[in-house]
Amino acid sequence: QVQLVESGGGLVQAGGSLRLSCQASLTIFSTYTMGWYRQAPGKQRELVANIASGGNTNYRDSVKGRFTISRDNAKNSVYLQMNSLKPEDTAVYYCQAHWYNYDYWGQGTQVFVSS
Repeated sequence: QVQLVESGGGLVQAGGSLRLSCQASLTIFSTYTMGWYRQAPGKQRELVANIASGGNTNYRDSVKGRFTISRDNAKNSVYLQMNSLKPEDTAVYYCQAHWYNYDYWGQGTQVFVSS
């Protein structure tokens, strides 16, 4: 059974930093596009950033220049470095693994940014 386990969330003041980690129990992790999504209360889940198997990255406009996604295929892990955090970044952050018709999700980790 595939499992994605996120960690690294928490409470931080505006302007601070957090690093989220996601470890996946995937046998061919390197072939998956890995993504970070977030969902704030009362809002739809939205893509924050993703990284393809070849390393190409994609970010939503509101996090460009502040967040960095990276992956370590040897550790079956993907990371999200979040700097200059803002209150509007408050959400539950989810890790996703995508490959063709396969999508797997983690349970989520809460990020709360106080003003």
